[in-house]
Amino acid sequence: MNKQKRITVADDDPGILDAVSMVLEMEGYEVSTTLNGNTVLTQAELPHVYILDIWMSGSDGRELCQKLKNDERTMHIPVILISASNDLKRSAETAGADDFLAKPFEIDALLQKIANVLTN
Repeated sequence: MNKQKRITVADDDPGILDAVSMVLEMEGYEVSTTLNGNTVLTQAELPHVYILDIWMSGSDGRELCQKLKNDERTMHIPVILISASNDLKRSAETAGADDFLAKPFEIDALLQKIANVLTN
């Protein structure tokens, strides 16, 4: 079922990108990753879900989320913001995120959040 679902993951930590993409691919998702969050705004092929780190060098996941939610092409695509600071949950919601996950997170929690936003 997940074969046709594309997920874009943006985080400036290569270790997180590797781990998350490996697990998501094992779950059957098609994954694209980027260390530079700004590249999500110029993707030719849109994903079914965005997973964005809030604090990335060169970009802020909340700003990216707002841009995605204000763009007619991407406003319907769920955004899950992740951060090492649980204090940012409210600002993630304010930015228009569909969900928030604090690092470090359990992979099962991430998979559940992805399943939730894909069924809503």
